Amino acid sequence: MRKTNIRFKRCCFLSLFYLSPLLAASDSSVIEVNINYLKLNQAKTPALSNVIEVARDSGERGAELAVNDSNTTGKFLKQHFELNYVEFDSAKALLARLSADVNAGQSYFILDVPAELLIKADEWAEDKQLLIFNVNEPSDLLRDKQCLSSTLHTVPSDAMRSDAIAQWLLSRRFNKVLLVSGKNKQDIALNHSFKRAAKRFGIKILGEKQWHFDTDLRRSAQQEIPLFTQTRDDYDVVYVADRTKDFAEYLPFNTYLPRPVVGSAGLEALAWHFTIEQWGAAQLQNRFRALAERNMNELDFSAYLAVRSVAEAVHQQKTASPLKIINYMKSDDFQLAAYKGRKLSYRHWSGQLRMPMALVQPHGVVSLSPQAGVLHPVTELDTLGFDRQESQCVGQKESI
Repeated sequence: MRKTNIRFKRCCFLSLFYLSPLLAASDSSVIEVNINYLKLNQAKTPALSNVIEVARDSGERGAELAVNDSNTTGKFLKQHFELNYVEFDSAKALLARLSADVNAGQSYFILDVPAELLIKADEWAEDKQLLIFNVNEPSDLLRDKQCLSSTLHTVPSDAMRSDAIAQWLLSRRFNKVLLVSGKNKQDIALNHSFKRAAKRFGIKILGEKQWHFDTDLRRSAQQEIPLFTQTRDDYDVVYVADRTKDFAEYLPFNTYLPRPVVGSAGLEALAWHFTIEQWGAAQLQNRFRALAERNMNELDFSAYLAVRSVAEAVHQQKTASPLKIINYMKSDDFQLAAYKGRKLSYRHWSGQLRMPMALVQPHGVVSLSPQAGVLHPVTELDTLGFDRQESQCVGQKESI
């Protein structure tokens, strides 16, 4: 188990920054807020390639930056935020720590865990004064059928990503798709998610193929991929569902027909990408690089949003009362500025954070969904993912 107590590591006003804990200790009127980040270490699944490496401290660094940003404002409002980061090697130990922290009076938790453990934690949290943030599990199940009453999702769902891509395909009139997917459970979930989005936006799936080879594509992609993507019908684009990027990155420029690749490679729908620079995002990117000495990824951004959600609620409500803070975050009054060009809020029926999705290629932003012209009676952000009428979730409790 690895534990990190993150206070103030970096700030341009260092003298004031390091004095602030002393001021907080001496002033009883300072609002103290603790946020606990619990991560379950999971074994990596075997892959045919090692194209993509995810930073070991992903998520942790995003939460740390959010604490720093929140305390920059908090020092003027007499508010102090602290992050407690702990890693676990077993689900049992993580749940035990969650229980101990709640018994000690803690109320805000970021969980980086798989769906099964997230469901267990949420069931245990029912009728307790605590709030869980899911920062790394995109399963549609958690936003549709398996509704979580004490959890907010800052990570986009599979449905949000699929809808973002389907809208772009429709806008570019790429209406005929070859669907390629891996064979593991997560790839199949992505496959089903895109089929839902295709039906929703009138995209036709001409053919479907499942990747089941164990070839080392670093040596044979040029021979294997064209044969694999050969079909009788002429398609406009290839959608690939490959969560772990086992083979997806070898499809662009290797397909039998010279067509774009979208989904898990080529053009991807992401909540965050290091090339996003509008709406003040460039400053956030620079602050993160100074802190972590690398680019901010999606998990970092999801953790950043979780901490900033708590901090924004505390800033606005000016109280440490978990009851008031949690109810405010779940209400229609809550809005979060998040470098996305508009204020974000949580869907009360599923706990999902509404947000625009960036459609990006490896080194640039191509577009932003919702696409222009896509309409909705309340907010076009609800065209991404499960809308109120589509989800079987009846709504999170408005009060505790």
